[in-house]
Amino acid sequence: MSNQPAYWNKAKKYLNKKDSIMKNLINKYSDANLTSRKDVFFSLCKSIIGQQISVAAANSVFLKFKKKCKNKINAKTVSNLNFNQLKSCGLSRQKVLGIKSLSKQILNKSFNPQLINTMSDEEAINYLSNLKQIGRWSAEMILLFTYNRSNIWPIQDIGLLRAISKNYKKKYLPPEKFVKLLQKRYTPYCSVATWYLWRSIDPEPIQY
Repeated sequence: MSNQPAYWNKAKKYLNKKDSIMKNLINKYSDANLTSRKDVFFSLCKSIIGQQISVAAANSVFLKFKKKCKNKINAKTVSNLNFNQLKSCGLSRQKVLGIKSLSKQILNKSFNPQLINTMSDEEAINYLSNLKQIGRWSAEMILLFTYNRSNIWPIQDIGLLRAISKNYKKKYLPPEKFVKLLQKRYTPYCSVATWYLWRSIDPEPIQY
């Protein structure tokens, strides 16, 4: 895994000045930072597997999936596994179809992850959302964790909304107007603010 994003220290200084609560979180969780595997296929598979199930269940299924792939999670390996082999990992029919479709599109180059580097955040979200089983939230997770985009603000994420409620003493769900106000305050480093807010409700740094 790579080191912290180039903008990380600059973002911390910016957020320190902008928001006292964020300043406290940055000081409290100075032991880690956002990292990236820089492996889009791996991260997309992990995203599909983790949808609509608990973190513990997702980790269990992913470990079985990894074992089935003989620790080589790539499009070629997955394309050589049949439907039942993948389903036996604990995957639903829709998730198997999503992962199989993804491997096919990587191999036939109808999905080209390299293009994402040339796109704006919104263009990249739309491009990723064309994949089976990938919606806006999953696309945002990929941009944040795999591409380390600096200004992702995933307002569909329950963890982020819970963290906002906890740290800013708001009811759950926090008012939409307040969430937008924070987005404006944190821009252009919403990804960094999101990471610290997640940290405040999860003792382990999140890695996708």
